Amino acid sequence: MVQRTGGAARSAAAVAMVLGLAATGCGGGEGGGSPEIRYSWWGNAERAEMMREAIALFEEEHPDITVTPTFSEYDTYWEKLSTQVAGGGMPDVLQMDNAYLREYSDRGVLLDLKQHKQSLDTSGLLEGLSTAGVIDGARYGVPIGGNTFSLVYAPELFDEAGAPMPEDGWTWQEYDEALTAVSEHTGGDPYGASDYTGLIWVLEAQLRQEGGELFTDSGELGFGRDRLAEFWESAAGLREDGAVVPADEAEQVKPLAPLGANLSASEFTWDNMLTRYVEESDLDLELAPLPTDSGDSGQYLKPSMLLSASAQTGNPDAAAKLVDFMINDPRVAEIFGGNRGIPATEAQREAIDYTEVDQAIVDYEDDRMSDLQEAPPAPPAGAGALETEFIRLSEEVHHGQMSPDEAAGEFVSFAERTLSS
Repeated sequence: MVQRTGGAARSAAAVAMVLGLAATGCGGGEGGGSPEIRYSWWGNAERAEMMREAIALFEEEHPDITVTPTFSEYDTYWEKLSTQVAGGGMPDVLQMDNAYLREYSDRGVLLDLKQHKQSLDTSGLLEGLSTAGVIDGARYGVPIGGNTFSLVYAPELFDEAGAPMPEDGWTWQEYDEALTAVSEHTGGDPYGASDYTGLIWVLEAQLRQEGGELFTDSGELGFGRDRLAEFWESAAGLREDGAVVPADEAEQVKPLAPLGANLSASEFTWDNMLTRYVEESDLDLELAPLPTDSGDSGQYLKPSMLLSASAQTGNPDAAAKLVDFMINDPRVAEIFGGNRGIPATEAQREAIDYTEVDQAIVDYEDDRMSDLQEAPPAPPAGAGALETEFIRLSEEVHHGQMSPDEAAGEFVSFAERTLSS
């Protein structure tokens, strides 16, 4: 069991140190002198301090290369990147989300890192992540870390309520019974669960358990209006009975998730989010396998984030060397620990002296490894916009402002327009 350890650091000094590194030069250009490459990523001040240390090690190892880093919060990061791509000012190396990889590769702005094997070794990637970042035979991204989908829950509350406990092969009905029992036992303080029909990743897990998929290989929706309406309708009874966090209460605690705000005793999420939740929640938390009605887990290893390089970089080999260092050097893993997900390469995975919470994530993944399915290909361009629209429409359903069928129709229409553009 992982216990709460207190608030995460937010160091203004760390921000200043990293920004101080970026005070000179624009990088990325050709010409005389040592290569200077710009490295852009998302994160907070805590990660900024870690990044400063890792970059300093890289520059010691490669004294002929200067790295100029910049970082932003997640939403701001993508806004800035879109502007940079349009204006021709992309960073040489950039952090990438799997949801946006195909979108940017289709625009022709990402470097095929397979062309720089002399500077970048990807042979140490975990088997389940070895093809992550590869599209149509070209490598447009390299995973930094990996994670798999999970249930984060408070075992003591489940036990006290006499609720069915998570185990391999338990069903969705058993989970619904468990969260209902917890809510009845606690009187809704906390509720048994967050409303899991607000997560497109729960829908994906159920589709994969059924032998389906979120997106087809050709980049179309892998499900129709009826299946989505059924998914949103499936938790209607839980909402009516007060077994899940009401939509208005979930809205009030944003940007915290209900589990982090002590409103919920369980929540589906990617396993690396356990690190965040044990910091935020007053509950003792553990990871558990997903419910399934078919026996198949539906789970796979997903890159928590990737590193890509600009197709316009003037220093592609230097960019590839930075990517190589960030995914392979054990010292980088020692600095970051599980901050960016459990490392994607064996060398880094073995280098970490894990914290209690990170070890819990590693143990969970090791336990699930034999049940993991083949990962889906990178989602089509527009997948990020679809996830945003899914969240918006699910909230409309949860607030009772749209019926599941009406919202499903609107989502499918939006998806058809978005995926065909």
